[in-house]
Amino acid sequence: MAKRKKGKTKTVKKAKKSGRKPNLAFMKPMTPSSTLAAVIGGNAMPRTEVTKKIWGYIKRNSLQDKKNRRMINADDKLKVVFGGKSQVSMFEMTKLVSKHLK
Repeated sequence: MAKRKKGKTKTVKKAKKSGRKPNLAFMKPMTPSSTLAAVIGGNAMPRTEVTKKIWGYIKRNSLQDKKNRRMINADDKLKVVFGGKSQVSMFEMTKLVSKHLK
C-alpha cells in the first residue's frame, strides 16, 4: 500500500457582497408630535427607534391582547395616538404612528 502525502490545500475566502443596502429614509431623525412625545419622549429619532420605544411602552404596560397577540389594546395615551381607537393591529399601529412624525 502506497502512502499518500498530505498536502496543504489553500482555501480562498471571497468577500461576500450583500445585495441589500440600508434604506436611509428609515435612518432619518423624525420629530414626534406632542401626543406621540407623551409616549416615547420628545427627542428626534429614526423611525426604527420610534417603533422600538413604542413596543417597549406596550410591553411595560401589558397592552398586547392576551388571546390575539397581534392586537394592541390602547391606554389613554395611545388612544390619542391611534386616532381614538381602543384596539389596533400591530400593522395598523405603524401606519397610525407615522402620521405623528414630522
